[in-house]
Amino acid sequence: MNPSTTGARVLLDELVRLGVREIVLCPGSRSAPLAYAAHDLDAAGRARLHVRVDERSAAFLALGLAKESGRPAAVITTSGTAVANLHPAVLEAHHGAVPLLLLTADRPPELRAVGANQATDQRGIFGEHVRLALELETPDDPGRQAAAWRTAAARAHAAATGALTGPGLAGPAHLNLPYRDPLAPSIRHEDPPLPATVSGRPGGAPWVSLPEPSTGLPSPGPGSPTIEHDPDTLVVVGELPTAAHRSAALAWAAHHGAPVIAEPGPGTHDLVLAHGAQILTATDWVDDHLPRRVLLVGRPTLGRGVPALTTRPEVRVEVVTPGEPGASGWADATHSAAVVHPFAAVLGVGEGRGATPFARTWLAAGDRVAAALAGADGVLDGPAVVRAVHEALPYGAALLLGSSSVARDVHLGIARPRTDVTPVTSRGLAGIDGCVSTAVGLALSRGDRPTCALLGDLTFLHDANGLLIGPDEPHPDLTIVVVDDDGGSIFTTLEYGVEELSGPMRRIFRTPTGADIETLCAAHGVPATTARSSEEIKELVSRRSAGIRVIRVPVDGGARRADGRRVRDVVAAALA
Repeated sequence: MNPSTTGARVLLDELVRLGVREIVLCPGSRSAPLAYAAHDLDAAGRARLHVRVDERSAAFLALGLAKESGRPAAVITTSGTAVANLHPAVLEAHHGAVPLLLLTADRPPELRAVGANQATDQRGIFGEHVRLALELETPDDPGRQAAAWRTAAARAHAAATGALTGPGLAGPAHLNLPYRDPLAPSIRHEDPPLPATVSGRPGGAPWVSLPEPSTGLPSPGPGSPTIEHDPDTLVVVGELPTAAHRSAALAWAAHHGAPVIAEPGPGTHDLVLAHGAQILTATDWVDDHLPRRVLLVGRPTLGRGVPALTTRPEVRVEVVTPGEPGASGWADATHSAAVVHPFAAVLGVGEGRGATPFARTWLAAGDRVAAALAGADGVLDGPAVVRAVHEALPYGAALLLGSSSVARDVHLGIARPRTDVTPVTSRGLAGIDGCVSTAVGLALSRGDRPTCALLGDLTFLHDANGLLIGPDEPHPDLTIVVVDDDGGSIFTTLEYGVEELSGPMRRIFRTPTGADIETLCAAHGVPATTARSSEEIKELVSRRSAGIRVIRVPVDGGARRADGRRVRDVVAAALA
């Protein structure tokens, strides 16, 4: 075997020994050694290979594969712009604490800065957005270099999983891999096993034994920090890196009997307010029932109600942080925090003490809002689509939510989330890019368990390449519901949507495309149908999907601002 082939085989062999089971490959010449090595692992049943032609979609596919399992998926690219196309998913993985391994092939040092084709400086290309960045030595003497390659694999795996730092600090890790010609393996009927000098520890053991990445949180010991009880506390649970973090936040609220406004995510309990974000729009009622303290756990990303509440001078704001990558330690976008607590302060609480009088007042308000909104049904809008999908999902489903209007419609459309349905979001940076590929990866990682994605039309179109899956690749069972309002109707709800600015609004913010989603799906060989009522949505969503299928639901995006105003009036009247 030539040095490049050997180097690639050693590296991927070690990553598989460490637990990597999913490899996403983009075609290219300089990455040929890695491509052959990945193909061999797939053929041997040691890992599963996914081939994609678009590096941006490939990286989001890897992110989706890793999102629920917590195991890092590896994505392989050739050199040049292929590497840069990974950056959107790298940013999401960095801020969302999702483990990801970036294996980027490169020209050897002598072909850099000399005008060689597809050559740029890839070292450090992702900056501070990766947990680790290493360039491995160009293979030329595998017997001497193999131990360093295997150690580098261990370092990257540990950094990506947070094995030595904790699950909240998982994220992307980058190995830049320069290869010299020849890049193809020797032509023979069978590839020989790795030579003994580079074959790794006996019995398939990893070169470096690492702690198993934790999916939970440590129990606090004596002297651990605590947060004092205040009966007039409102808890806001925002974006958190793991389900364990979210469960701990809800357990703390239950122990203190505090009402909770929770962004979509796994787990719930009786103190989570129905339509909590909508209650905050009834500012007169909130004025009369202000919390003395708002405890922000994680990073709130949906709506402007919570930021407005935290800027009230009468409200004391305290933040609980798991450590925020890229945010200097804690989330406080309004600069209102008086105290920052480490996440250990919410751990290890005992049984709940029952709802406080303050909590009972807010819970009753949530019930009144829920009753009022339930009686306001009729129009098939974004919240109605969310509600229909949520009610019809098969038992145990995961529901990936697009990052724009859809995620916000959950607060309005669903009063009490089903405990058997797992909402999944990509709100590290909350971009609309890559959501189709992330959903595909999520579905592939879940096997036979049902998976659905609920996306706006721009979110869907932005990653239509996620549907581009070759006939030889693993195909997921995935239902994608597209709320089609022909553009970005969320902008109509913001300051740009006022009547005085309506002239350029449609072209520069709504950006209608007129795309025929069913025809687009047909071009990819994906079945698609249009549903025009809640009953049709429920009937279609309740069926288990075989492969990918798309359900398009047309709604009137032009009515979103007026619908939002109508809802706020209903909420205010319910709480008057």
